[in-house]
Amino acid sequence: MSARDEILGSIRRSLGVGGTETIRRQIVTERIERAPRGVMPAHGQVAGEERIQLFKTQAEAALATVAEVAGAAEVPQAVATYLRNHNLPAAIRIGEDPRLAGMPWDATSLNVSHGRSEGADLNAVSHAFAAVAESGSIVMVSGPENPSTLNFLPDNHIVVVQAKDVSGDYETVGARIGYAFGKGGMPRTVNWITGPSRSGDIEQTLLLGAHGPRRLHILLVRE
Repeated sequence: MSARDEILGSIRRSLGVGGTETIRRQIVTERIERAPRGVMPAHGQVAGEERIQLFKTQAEAALATVAEVAGAAEVPQAVATYLRNHNLPAAIRIGEDPRLAGMPWDATSLNVSHGRSEGADLNAVSHAFAAVAESGSIVMVSGPENPSTLNFLPDNHIVVVQAKDVSGDYETVGARIGYAFGKGGMPRTVNWITGPSRSGDIEQTLLLGAHGPRRLHILLVRE
């Protein structure tokens, strides 16, 4: 028995309960569901096109770049164009996300590798779980679909996010993650990424790529 079990067992004995009473469990569940939300800035409490524009503005203010495509089928060509415009190799690494797998990569000249990065990849493409308008952040959940190594090891990270998955605030996205994965099924890590990696620790000089990608490019899918 763990220390946690011993402590909870002592509390239950003092209350004269076993912890399995249906009514008590229902009361706790309802209390959690009715818990008031904390104070949230009004900045992100917008909807529709205003929310999308806020996300783009905030992401670009954090030194990310944002491009829009009409649908998922346009993503591979948009990736190829971005790499060409920055004089980068036409090679990318992606995970096993079915949304990425269904895109027409064969219609481009890109060399596509699959799986987690071991550190030698220059370019990676991931699909975000969601995005946050109030800060311009993208939200990545770990797993074979989008390995966390792709968030940190390649120099250039291209992230696909659907416009419908842009939320106004962190709390909404957090609730969505809990609903999507459920108790016992949560991803091991959730990365909230705002712009490319940076540090100003040395003489207050901004250095990009200090702990991760030097570039963060977001492809916003309108479809």
